[in-house]
Amino acid sequence: MILRADHVAAGAFIAFGLAVFAVSGDLPFGSLSMPGAGMMPKLMAGLLVLFGILTVAGGRESQPFAEIEWSNLTHALLLVAITAVAVALYTRLGFLLTMPLLVFALLTVVERRNPLHAAAYAIGLTLFAYWLFGKALKAPLERGILGF
Repeated sequence: MILRADHVAAGAFIAFGLAVFAVSGDLPFGSLSMPGAGMMPKLMAGLLVLFGILTVAGGRESQPFAEIEWSNLTHALLLVAITAVAVALYTRLGFLLTMPLLVFALLTVVERRNPLHAAAYAIGLTLFAYWLFGKALKAPLERGILGF
């Protein structure tokens, strides 16, 4: 049997889903009428495992893993590194500082876009997301050092 790209990706999805199940085991599941804190993580973990299994089943059509071209590896690693820094800074800086910095860094460093256009887009996107989630949907967003 040839190891294929879909088999490796599906294995990662299944492993991640099982890890989320293990970590969220202490959270109460609740019921459909009164969902607990553990319902969404367990639901998402279950879907990850389910779609991972379905991907393994259909994986024989994909490219062999040994033939994958890794020329975009630096691009992917930059994306992961910048996102990891944003996740680490999110609770300290808050939503309104972290998100535009994240979007700006992704657009200028990873995608090599015009810095002025990237800044305008990052600020506009963040303000729209803040209005949508923070005001319209009343979702709690991290306040950070700005305090709002």
